[in-house]
Amino acid sequence: MSLRGKIAIITGGGTGIGLGIAEVLAQKGVKLVLVQRRLEPLQRAATLLPSDEVLVQQLDIRDSKAVEQGVEIAVRHFGGIDILVNNASITGMSAISPFLESDSTIVDAVVDTNLKGTFYFSQAVAKRMVAAGRGGNIVHISSVGAYAAQEFASLYCATKAAQVSLAQTMSLELARYRIRVNSIAAGDINTEASMKIVAEKSEVGASSRYVRATPLGHRGSPHDIGHAVAFLVSDEASFVTGTTLLVDGGFLSY
Repeated sequence: MSLRGKIAIITGGGTGIGLGIAEVLAQKGVKLVLVQRRLEPLQRAATLLPSDEVLVQQLDIRDSKAVEQGVEIAVRHFGGIDILVNNASITGMSAISPFLESDSTIVDAVVDTNLKGTFYFSQAVAKRMVAAGRGGNIVHISSVGAYAAQEFASLYCATKAAQVSLAQTMSLELARYRIRVNSIAAGDINTEASMKIVAEKSEVGASSRYVRATPLGHRGSPHDIGHAVAFLVSDEASFVTGTTLLVDGGFLSY
């Protein structure tokens, strides 16, 4: 599985799952553009990766103009884009809100980031991929929440289901340009944002009656998602598009 010399943009690439994806791709020789709204995580991430092959960009994926500018800067810096990983999302307790109490502020925040941000970045990158004529790969980091309802997470689950659907529809339109689009439904991954999510939800009134277990008996790591991304964007997956890979330790198997 050779990815050496490929160029990848990872949104939310400075923390959690995004950083795990960045570390795996860096090990495989991929040049990286890490995007995050906050600068501090990007600076920390840059110290963990080969500095001459990492470009960091502080931008808000909810801002379509900023996304366009960021993609253009990445293209000028590295000469093109081969891979886009749409990982940035509002998740964890930041996405938790009882349905009856969710006001327009949290609705806009979750939808604008998880869905519209994914759309904006995908569109901006796909245009460059089409213009370059060398194909490419786009991967959305979705969640088991796209398939299994979660208490107090109606907005989160809906946007994660939307990412799955978006990957399917994008794959149809972009196949003619040799651009493959897939998504990953991540299970219970051990990140700072989700470390105590069950207990924290209980503290704000969730019943905890609907919590599912992971059959493998342990939480996944961000690197587990990184290895799945590496497969999907490799030539070994050249006949895979419009699908969702479950990386969930069996969470959805029952």
